Amino acid sequence: MIFRAKSLKGLTTRLLPFADAASEGLPMGQLLRLSLFQVSVGMAAVLLLGTLNRVMIVELSVPAMIVAFFIAIPVLSAPFRALLGFRSDNHRSAIGWRRVPYLWFGTLWQFGGLAIMPMGLVLFTGRQAMDVPFAAELGAGLAFLLTGIGMHMTQTAGLALAADRADDETRPRVVALLYVMFLVGMLVSSIILGTLLRDFSELRLIQVVQGAAVVTVALNMLALWKQEKVKPMTKTERAAPRPQFRDAWSDFIGGGSAGRLLVVVFLGTMAFNMQDILLEPFGGQILGLSVSATTLLTAVWAAGALIAFALAARWLSHGQDPYRLAARGLLAGLAGFSAVVFAAPMDSATIFFVGAAGIGFGGGLFAVSTLNAAMTMSTKGAADRGLALGAWGAAQATAAGLAIFAGGALRDLVDALAMSGKLGAALATPATGYSFVYHLEMYLLFLTLIALGPLVRIRARHKSSGPIGLADFPT
Repeated sequence: MIFRAKSLKGLTTRLLPFADAASEGLPMGQLLRLSLFQVSVGMAAVLLLGTLNRVMIVELSVPAMIVAFFIAIPVLSAPFRALLGFRSDNHRSAIGWRRVPYLWFGTLWQFGGLAIMPMGLVLFTGRQAMDVPFAAELGAGLAFLLTGIGMHMTQTAGLALAADRADDETRPRVVALLYVMFLVGMLVSSIILGTLLRDFSELRLIQVVQGAAVVTVALNMLALWKQEKVKPMTKTERAAPRPQFRDAWSDFIGGGSAGRLLVVVFLGTMAFNMQDILLEPFGGQILGLSVSATTLLTAVWAAGALIAFALAARWLSHGQDPYRLAARGLLAGLAGFSAVVFAAPMDSATIFFVGAAGIGFGGGLFAVSTLNAAMTMSTKGAADRGLALGAWGAAQATAAGLAIFAGGALRDLVDALAMSGKLGAALATPATGYSFVYHLEMYLLFLTLIALGPLVRIRARHKSSGPIGLADFPT
């Protein structure tokens, strides 16, 4: 009977995805509970970038320029993630908590932004008792700012706490699991929020968005409950001078590969995210796909990303170099974008969907690998995981926001030039604007590979001095 139980446990660990992500310091139950903060962040991302984007433009008739400015506000706050991570590394608490206070206050900021957001948006209808100039713009802008800061603070502190609690062997699988939960949060939230707002009214908007604020608090409270041990600080520790952020940043960059890793993350994220708002219009306008068919693109992209997460967790746990895995992701992205480009002249929806899956796979493998590299990067002095993860998040979020804006703007600009005949008769087709952006993304992928090369060589030199595995890397 004991033999059967052990065999069943071993079979479960091998077959269920991320079943082996747990460790003695972070059991599976606590890991799954901690990952709920990613669900709340995914829900907020869907609200800011998807649901409310459409509601403001279509139902509330807000000018697209103002909507773009609101969406850009959370991106503008992304560079502060490095500072937030550093502050959580060196937070002074009588009971010794470092990450939980930042998780809690990030939750409050996120809740506050979502709580006041529908009121600010409803002001755009013009039906208010007092006509205050720019009240709608200021109210909505403040709501987006609070929500964006809360998302960045929650995610940075939550990732740092997960990295603190996971051991060296399971950390790669923990990273992949947290990414999966972020995708799950976005997927489930988009379905629920879209269904609830199908019959739009101002009252329904208030109920849905403020309900999301309450769900955010519930998820994050459940996530942080009993996740960090109480370690009362001594008087000597409390009296010690606080390290300065500029000193910690110098230590972090002085670690050797930190600055180059941030460049790689920025370039790679730009390369993979410029197509975010272009794939579905490309499928409908160029290939003539129906709305239901283009909607499947998100599922195909997500399926590719999920496969990448599972494979990354397996490969990294076996000691494979995260930089080499990131290079695999870049190469997969090149193949995916090539397929998308060839889908237009070949008029093939099959090739298009294969390309979308390749882009999702490559982007997922690149993101998980670089995040794992940031988690396991050698730092010195005051620099710690929070600073490294905050810097990674700042580079990733800023690049994603800029890429989405640049992708849409460049497509419109090149399309206008092409359709006016200024680029020649051969390029006077609707596919030219899309193709230009896809080719630019491929060039950025090549630049990312060039920037990534020295990191692979540095890791190879460290390995050549003797056998070393992932568990031996300094954290």
